[in-house]
Amino acid sequence: MITLYNTLAREKQEFKPITPGVVNMYVCGITVYDYCHIGHARMVTVFDMVSRWFRESGFQVNHVRNITDIDDKIIKRATENGEPIGALTERFVAAMNEDFDALGIIRPDHEPRATDHIDGMQSIISKLFDRGLAYSAPNGDVYYSVRKFQGYGKLSRKNLDDQRAGERVEIDTNKQDAADFVLWKHAKTDEPGEVKWASPWGAGRPGWHIECSAMACHHLGEHFDIHGGGEDLQFPHHENEIAQSEGAHGSQYVNYWLHNGFINVDNEKMSKSLGNFFIIRDVLAKYDAEVLRFFILRAHYRSPLNYSDVHLDDAKNALTRLYTTLKTVPAADVVIDWVEPHAARFKAAMNDDFATTEAVAVLFELALYANKHAASAEGAQAAGLLKALAKILGLLQRDPESYLQAGASNSEWTADKIEAAIIARKEARASKNWAESDRIRDELTAAGIVLEDTAQGTTWRRE
Repeated sequence: MITLYNTLAREKQEFKPITPGVVNMYVCGITVYDYCHIGHARMVTVFDMVSRWFRESGFQVNHVRNITDIDDKIIKRATENGEPIGALTERFVAAMNEDFDALGIIRPDHEPRATDHIDGMQSIISKLFDRGLAYSAPNGDVYYSVRKFQGYGKLSRKNLDDQRAGERVEIDTNKQDAADFVLWKHAKTDEPGEVKWASPWGAGRPGWHIECSAMACHHLGEHFDIHGGGEDLQFPHHENEIAQSEGAHGSQYVNYWLHNGFINVDNEKMSKSLGNFFIIRDVLAKYDAEVLRFFILRAHYRSPLNYSDVHLDDAKNALTRLYTTLKTVPAADVVIDWVEPHAARFKAAMNDDFATTEAVAVLFELALYANKHAASAEGAQAAGLLKALAKILGLLQRDPESYLQAGASNSEWTADKIEAAIIARKEARASKNWAESDRIRDELTAAGIVLEDTAQGTTWRRE
């Protein structure tokens, strides 16, 4: 039994698919006007993990992740660059795929683009007009009448009146209510190179929220199992998706809503305005992509994730310890027996709202066992199970020697620096500061420097 935390219900619930044995899952993807950042890396890695575990558990998974290729930001960036919108979006789709492939992300089963689903968007908008939930504004835009949808706010727990109490709301005379959101934007003929499509409400282009409602409906139907995305999308994007889809079709849109937590930088939410913003390829210029994947997965997907070089260095050292085990103890070919205690604990963790923190802890237990029994068949079996379970998470599938050589950065570790580190480690051990002692050893190991403790002292060698 798989349980997951449903944001809509604010509790863990047993997963019961609409169609037995099938998981239909839609995840909000990327607006392709710039390089992907580490917030995107977390989102795609989390839902890649979710998809992998459902498949491992015997489900057929239909994983849909959209591409937003028409949007105000895209139009603005293309205009600034003096290039066609299509050229801009194709360039950043290619960059997105490079980044996600490096992270070991399995491509989704469907990757629809917004511009291929204009007809579907217009169909939903027409239904909203028929149900009295949409209206044409004096400026030619089409808006959703939020207060006419009784369920508005059920996902984000936001009350419209509470939102406005004590706030200074800028008056928009085109809207019937300040909370209404745009479904269709009329064409502005004075804008150069404007992208537009014909519609019953005049030439224009879709609003952002309607795009996902149309693409999800096209690929998964009016009612499906799981909708995922970053925590920042709960409101207004996902709330508006519910209003549009349930308002148009008169039935429940999604059974389970999954949201991954924020990326923080030094305990502050990552944002461009704060200047603490990191794109994936800049991170991968310094760290191996598997280190970034491991860093993301060893935290629970719903918890905030604090990004820093210190935390990535720690992730690198930890991953190096696992690969060092696989180098020291050659892994036997193992078919996972889910009754075996380590495998059973791994499965229990993953079935409990994808608790990768506990699942990764099992990997380290197996590494410890393998190292203790390195010369026996038991050690090889433990190493084999370590590799097999890690594969489910998209980890530890490279040749250990190649990984360790690629991760080593010997050039900055001079002999004097190594000797100083050994002295610092000796002092830490003398004061029983075992955590500091282990940290120093791990740092050296990550740089390809192996320590050997003997009765005569500590020696070192480069791998």
